[in-house]
Parts: sequence; C-alpha cells; structure tokens
Amino acid sequence: MEKQELRERVWNELEESGAARFPFPPHGRIPNFAGAERAAERLEDTEAWKRADVIKSNPDSPQRPVRRRALEAGTVVYMAVPRLRDEKCFLRLDPSEIEDIDHATTIGGSSELGTQVGPDEMDTVDLIVSGSVAVTERGERVGKGEGYSDLEFAVLREFGLVDDDTVTVTTAHEIQVVDEAIPTTPQDVPMDWIFTPERPIRTDAADSKPTGLDWDVLDEERLDEIPVLRRLERADSGP
Repeated sequence: MEKQELRERVWNELEESGAARFPFPPHGRIPNFAGAERAAERLEDTEAWKRADVIKSNPDSPQRPVRRRALEAGTVVYMAVPRLRDEKCFLRLDPSEIEDIDHATTIGGSSELGTQVGPDEMDTVDLIVSGSVAVTERGERVGKGEGYSDLEFAVLREFGLVDDDTVTVTTAHEIQVVDEAIPTTPQDVPMDWIFTPERPIRTDAADSKPTGLDWDVLDEERLDEIPVLRRLERADSGP
C-alpha cells in the first residue's frame, strides 16, 4: 500500500469512528485521538521515560499530554522550530525556567516561552517522541508526509546528540496501528515503542537507526530552506 493511500484510510477511519479529536478534520496532520492522555500515561510508566533527563518531541496536539508530563516531571523538552527554518532550529523548554507549563506545551506557547538554540547548544537526547499517522508493530512509521521528523533525527545524529541507543516512541490510537507493510528508506527512523490507550507495544524494529544525513536525497531547495543543512554541508566538504 502506498503511504498516501494508507494515510487517507487512517484519517477516514479515525473520523468515521468518532475517535478523532480537535483539531478537525484529522486529514493532512498528525491526528489527535481519543485516549491521548491514557497513551501518555502508559509511556510515563516505562523505565525509558523515568531514565530520560532530556526528550525531543514533535509539536502536535496528540503528543501535548506527553510534553506536559515531561515538563511537570522536570524533564527538559526540545521541539524543532517549524520546518527547521532558522539557524537556531530547536526550542529548549526548561521547566525550571517556565511558570506556565500548560501554555508551554502549545505550539504558540513553546515559541513564547522556549529558548531557540542550535544543535551545538543542545544536551544529549535520551528519548524521542514522534507523532504518527500510521505505525506498525515492526516499528515502521508514517508521518503526514513532509519528512521533517526523520530529518530532525538525522541532524541531531550529525551533532552526536542521538545514536542507536536513543529510545524512539510514538503515541497513537489503535486504529493507527496497522498490519500493512510500510515502505521505508534508510532515512526513516524506526519506532522502538508504540503506546496506545489500550496497551504498550514493544516493536520488532532493528536496533540500528539512521546514521546521519543522506546528502543524495537533499535537493538544493531544501538546503536553501534549512540553514543548518548548509552549515553541515560546508563542514562536510572541508576548507
């Protein structure tokens, strides 16, 4: 099944079943779902979560309960600047510096209360939370189609902030856990765990994760849009 066909099917099923939650419609986005709080609770119960001092999370609505729980627990949260458009392409949310944690978990609040930093100013990331449109028990993940989540991982790996041992997770509705084989590339980040409102799922994903940027798949338009890529390109090419 092609990825876009799978996305459309999952979005439709979430909407038709009544499992989708605001913002509506679920189509074209990482969909919010009924039970997102419970899925976050299941993640919170894991040893990987309890050991994590620093997490990196996507900014989408279904993972807002995860971001809130992290900040309430005193965990530093990093979020990417939309489309990695700035040289300082991540936001650092330090709960010791934030009074309104609930506001900080929103997209607007994170930009107001977070501190923009470049990857060279970041701490090592212990756990990555990704949003999904669909995911398999083999750890294959489909996002909304723009590729930024995988690109963010690759950038962090180039700076030595993540590696094969960095735990990768997603929270999702059971409808989003599919049986179809999802086509993947070496740049796709596998999910180690899936947390639904009903259960935790340890996937069959391989231990290895993408080793960094694949320059062959990055066109000039994307390099021009994302300053940190040009910076890494210059460093890679040498003097």
